[in-house]
Amino acid sequence: MPTLYLSFIVALLGCTNSSQNTNTSESRDTTTTLIKITCDSSATTIQNRFLAPEGFITFASSEKSFASYLQNLPLKPMGTEVKYYEGSTKANYGVYCSVVDMDIDPVDLQQCADAVMRLRGEHLFHQGKFDEIKFNFLSDGKPRYFKDYAKGDYSYAKFRKYMKYIFSYANTGSMCDELKQRPIFQMQIGDVFVQKGRPYGHAVIVVNMAADTLGNKVFMLAQSYMPAQDTQILINPLSSAESPWFSLKEGDLTTPEWGFNSSDLKHF
Repeated sequence: MPTLYLSFIVALLGCTNSSQNTNTSESRDTTTTLIKITCDSSATTIQNRFLAPEGFITFASSEKSFASYLQNLPLKPMGTEVKYYEGSTKANYGVYCSVVDMDIDPVDLQQCADAVMRLRGEHLFHQGKFDEIKFNFLSDGKPRYFKDYAKGDYSYAKFRKYMKYIFSYANTGSMCDELKQRPIFQMQIGDVFVQKGRPYGHAVIVVNMAADTLGNKVFMLAQSYMPAQDTQILINPLSSAESPWFSLKEGDLTTPEWGFNSSDLKHF
């Protein structure tokens, strides 16, 4: 990775290089609380690359849970750029700090809500919970079940065809109607911030959380976007000291490419 690009990424994360590939940053926020962020650029999963801020402990998740699946999503090498579905590069102007190592089809289908559904579907598929894989269509608000689509063929190839089928007829609108409301202070890993929008909405998913002894919580977000592109771990655009963590609070949530409100939080 070119030194200049590494420096850009590290600056966005609020990290500096060390001899052990572990980066640390210290700064003070507006409440004069010391924040220390550590990231291990050599690590290959979300929870191992982006360690909890000093004084915080990453949420423990049961081995086969959706939360654990998200925390352990594989990441491409630090500095990898997001690719669009047709192979071109999404330049990183303060949007993302890492890229999830998951292939996408060469068609403009796996956009924001689709990426969330893909993650949910992948988890359930690999757990063998085929009867739980379902997503609602926008047209009638009714679920389409993988089990019905598969007709006895539970291969991964069939699952991927099913997901393309879902991507074609579901979006942020259908997801917003399908998911259940979650009070912001009850946030869990796997929850989704989602807006319908006119004509377009957006969705991002909570992929990790941590808390301190006072009950303060922080979280990390992942997204895809338009046109279809790799799923990426988002930078906190309002706090380079905390990034890529966001503080859990009521009110507005500003992500690099979209604004949400705490009332937009939902869950499967």
